[in-house]
Amino acid sequence: MSPLLLVLALLAATVVMFAINRPRLDAVALIMLVALPLTGVMTMSEALAGFSDPNVVLIAALFVIGDGLVRTGVAQRLGDWLTAKAGRSEVRLIVLMMLVVSALGAIMSSTAVTAIFIPVALRVAASAGVGPGRLMMPLSFAALISGMTTLIGTPPNLVVDAELERAGAAGLSFFSFTPFGLAILALGIGYMVLVRRFLGGAAAPTASGRPSLADWIGQYGLAGREARFRVTERSPLVGRTLGDLRLREKFGGTVAGIERVRRFGREMIAPGAGAEIMAGDILLVDLPARDRDAPKLCDAYALEERPPSGGYFSDRVDEIGMAEVIVPPTSGLVGETLVTAGLRTRYRLTAVGMRRGAGDQEPELMRESLRVGDTLLLIGRWKDIERLRADVHDLAVIRVPAEASAAPAAPGRAAPALASLALVVALMISGIVPNVQAALIGGLVMGAFGCVSLGSAYRAIDWKTIVLIVGMLPFSVALQRTGGVDLAADALRALTAGAGDRAVLAALFAVTAILGMFISNTATAVLMAPVAIAFAQETHVSPYPFAMIVALAASTAFMTPVSSPVNTLVAGPGGYTFFDYVRIGAPFSIVVMVVCVAMAPWLTPL
Repeated sequence: MSPLLLVLALLAATVVMFAINRPRLDAVALIMLVALPLTGVMTMSEALAGFSDPNVVLIAALFVIGDGLVRTGVAQRLGDWLTAKAGRSEVRLIVLMMLVVSALGAIMSSTAVTAIFIPVALRVAASAGVGPGRLMMPLSFAALISGMTTLIGTPPNLVVDAELERAGAAGLSFFSFTPFGLAILALGIGYMVLVRRFLGGAAAPTASGRPSLADWIGQYGLAGREARFRVTERSPLVGRTLGDLRLREKFGGTVAGIERVRRFGREMIAPGAGAEIMAGDILLVDLPARDRDAPKLCDAYALEERPPSGGYFSDRVDEIGMAEVIVPPTSGLVGETLVTAGLRTRYRLTAVGMRRGAGDQEPELMRESLRVGDTLLLIGRWKDIERLRADVHDLAVIRVPAEASAAPAAPGRAAPALASLALVVALMISGIVPNVQAALIGGLVMGAFGCVSLGSAYRAIDWKTIVLIVGMLPFSVALQRTGGVDLAADALRALTAGAGDRAVLAALFAVTAILGMFISNTATAVLMAPVAIAFAQETHVSPYPFAMIVALAASTAFMTPVSSPVNTLVAGPGGYTFFDYVRIGAPFSIVVMVVCVAMAPWLTPL
């Protein structure tokens, strides 16, 4: 059997295994990684070269950058913004997310945007009660479309631009692709809104049916007790400790946290009795009689009252949380009151609610002695709550809210995380260094500022995705070496002989898009751009519509999970199968082809 037939047979087998989802995708990639060298088309070293491919390293680095945005709470805040703007409207969520993703993807790698927005989309889905599958494919569609909006949106655009210059034609401008991209984006948003019901079911319930912070705020009557005060420069508290405030004795309130501005962000200080108060600090106070006592507190200590969030500090969920604990029989706190128990000194946590047995919370219980079986609601920093979970002698944690799983591991580092991302984007736009180097620099900067750690960086990389991409890269080399690509180009010339210009553009688009289903879109552009420009020169027409069609078709990678790394990234979080991409992506690819074939001769005249 000829080498070409062997490679095509392996390619067909890969497509079949992907289609039936047996074995899983990364296992198929490993099988092909081993099988391709057996054909004699390449060596094992060449098959493994994908592990050193810059794009593979770039994807790994972007996983780390995305994790840094999650650990610092940036992704959470962006998700909260999207949720707040969209409300409970799934349509508005899809529209806003696709607009934001496509705008960012126009100036940086679409793969980078996808890796960064996956945790954002997952958080938005959880907050809005929407299944992740409803947002993952719109995310990937928007990222792919973003590559059609500017010259630097995706590598195939630059490949086609370079090929035009090599052929003696002027290159494309930065915004040559923009009219195509905007039209396709509008169609893509409308299409996703229409087909969203086929993208997944309802959101999964929170883990173990855990309550949310909102549930506890309602159950313990905390909504009207939130107060915030800024310590002014003239306050007598400046330079003194929190114990000197004697807030519980004088006003019946307690400090749940101290927010302090640092050079590279803000920090939440534990409210221990020995915590020093500084000018500019924001005191987060649980004040049962806020309307009555807040003005008195401001007058007594020269404080400035800040407006409450209305959700009992829920806007600070990235730094402070709650936990329900029970007093076990072995506890040394039995017989103590909440004042004498010294919870803030021992655990750096503050009790803001109490239940006895199955009854409702009663305010007077906060002044009584603790008994075995009493349930306390504590508020404080997530890391202090986590530390308490390891101590079951005096207090046993029985429940933490659903928000605990999404709590940032590096709160207060949002500013350097955003600065690192801005640096990566600036380096990618300027082209001073290669994209992969820009991403590695961004990851190192995040590490230097404590946004990520080495351990979290390794855990952040989705190694199954990396293996899948590496395993598929050798097919590109194999098809080139065995003449499979040349055979396709010759067939295109034969099929379009004597056909009209639009028919040729449609055929060129279809061949490029189909070829891109099996090899990278960059490799597809490298192979098809010379064919398109040579065809234009032979027929004495402008090469620009043909070159533009190749670039746009190379980005029309909606039809399989391996058509683009963008699709591969969202396949797992979205829970998609191979056929999900086919049934959703194929119709839209046809729509894109019709639009591009109609617009190309008009915007880039023949």
